[in-house]
Amino acid sequence: MATRQSIDDCLLHCEEAIDFAESQYKEASLQEHNNAEEFASAQQELEKAFLELEKILNYATEEQEDLLQRKRIQIQTMQNKMTLLKH
Repeated sequence: MATRQSIDDCLLHCEEAIDFAESQYKEASLQEHNNAEEFASAQQELEKAFLELEKILNYATEEQEDLLQRKRIQIQTMQNKMTLLKH
């Protein structure tokens, strides 16, 4: 069973990664290739957050799992948007 603190930490890391990715996505949409390094960094942060979330899902209670699954969908959606962006 995952502790409440570990779940909260994971969700916070995921949210920060999503926020960073969203800002880089918006910037890439406007500037094209000018932020390629930061864009790639945002993608890496999303992947790290996704992997962390996947690990903690193994130890989550049913209620925690629901929260984590929703966050996983948000991460995957952002990853897809970034992959499909022609920057």
